[in-house]
This record gives sequence, C-alpha cells and structure tokens, in this order.
Amino acid sequence: MCDDLTPEELRSQRPAGLNRREFAVLGASAALAGCASTVAAEGGSAVTEKMVSITTKDGVCDAFFVHPGKGAHPGIVMWPDIAGLRDVKKIMARSLAAQGYAVLVVNQYYRSGPSPIMRSFSEYRTPEGQAKIAPMRAALTPDAITRDAAAYVGFLDRQDAVDKKRKIGSNGYCMGGPFTVRTAAAVPARVGAAASLHGAGLTTEDADSPHRLLAKTKAGYLFAIARNDDAKQPDQKTKLREAADAAGRPADIEVYAADHGWCVPDSPAYDPTEADRAWQHMLTLFATL
Repeated sequence: MCDDLTPEELRSQRPAGLNRREFAVLGASAALAGCASTVAAEGGSAVTEKMVSITTKDGVCDAFFVHPGKGAHPGIVMWPDIAGLRDVKKIMARSLAAQGYAVLVVNQYYRSGPSPIMRSFSEYRTPEGQAKIAPMRAALTPDAITRDAAAYVGFLDRQDAVDKKRKIGSNGYCMGGPFTVRTAAAVPARVGAAASLHGAGLTTEDADSPHRLLAKTKAGYLFAIARNDDAKQPDQKTKLREAADAAGRPADIEVYAADHGWCVPDSPAYDPTEADRAWQHMLTLFATL
C-alpha cells in the first residue's frame, strides 16, 4: 500500500497530472462550512456543495457533501486515501456528483483534527507527514470505522438530496478501500455497492478481515488492484474471489496496469488512462444502486 512504497519506487513513478474530467472541475471553489454553493462540473452540470458536520459515537466528523442541484439521487460514502480529505478529493467528488450521485467525502481523521490534515499526497510522503499521520491512523480500528460508517449512512438517509428508495454506495482509495467493505457490513440493508480502488489490507489473517465480512453484506463489489500491490501479495485476488463466491456476492476483481495510487490525481502514481478505466467500472457498479 502507499506507505509500503520504497523511495526507489516513488522515484520510478511519473509526476501526477490531471485528466479532462479533473480539469473540468478544478476551477470550482470549495464552499465554506455550513454554507452551500452551486458550481459547474463536467459538461456544465450544476452541483451543490457544502461542508457538513456529522455526529458520531466518537465525536463530530467534518465532511464534504456534494450532489446535483436538483432532485434526489443515490448516496455515496467516499473514503479518502491516507492523506485524507483535501482539495483533490473534493474535485473527485464533484465529478461523481455530476454523474447523478449525492457524495459524502469524510474526514476519517476527525478524532485527531479537522480537515485538511494534509493538503496533498506529497505532504504525506515526507518523514514529518508520516509521523503526523501514524497516531491518527492507529485510531481507525475496525470497530471505529464500522461505527463511523453507520453514522455516515444515517446522515445520507436524512438528506433531501438522497433517494431513499435506492441503495447507498461506497468508494474508497488506498486505506479507504477496506473501509468500503466495512461500510457495507455496517448497514447491509442500505449499502448495495462498494468500490475499492488500490485498496490496502483487504485480506489479512484477522478474524474480521474485510474479505471475511463479505458474507455479512448485500453489496456488489469492485476490487481494483494495483499491479505492484499484486506483485507483493499475489494471492489477494484469489482470496477475494473465493470469499466473494462463497458469500454469493457479485464482484469484479481485476489487476490494473498501474501502480498503487493510480486513481488519485495528486499521487505520483497517477495514470489518467487506467484511472478513467477504473472510473467507468465504478460507474457501472454504481448504476446497480
């Protein structure tokens, strides 16, 4: 996963760039907390966005909520990568909202402080950044994530912009990948789809490993695996397939021709072509909601 990459691997990754989809929304300004604004996303689609506060059993989480300007739409819980909720995640959320979804991007580190904890992925890659994140990450136990996920789904179900007749989805990047499975297990009656993009820690020896939770869910899945993650853990895709089949859960499991972090524009591994391919696969999954 991201914090397992060596300096040599990082140097071999080409600089991040933005594709057409990200450029289309890059100029949209973020809203002030508690104050909604309407911006134009790709193709001129209007989305409404604001920062929100969500009370959980452990405190108050700040999150970014963006959705089409009119109507009710399927809700999505979006889990950021290890660098947390920042501008690039808002850009990605606007793009998804423009496709017809009400997207909640959470600050998974709210127990430690408000977002942005990091302003870019490169900030995390410094020794100071990794030292800052370490204790925050340690607080994100499986039980904590499960509690949080239930609160986030509950928040979405209270919003006029969310269609309660349709299921809720979840997507997550890097450390957020397994959190999508825990979201589906936290509220199985509501969560119908989960997309893990270069997710880390999906198959472990723990009794509550994400792959062991699939039978407790009612969701369909996308597990998009980075090629360098697959090289380090070649049996992960097999374990995910076996677990999904045993649970009777539909799952698209694929190793992409890109390295860990390829879906996130401020990652040094960002690959526009493979990122768009994963994006389309995710949209296909979310169309089932």
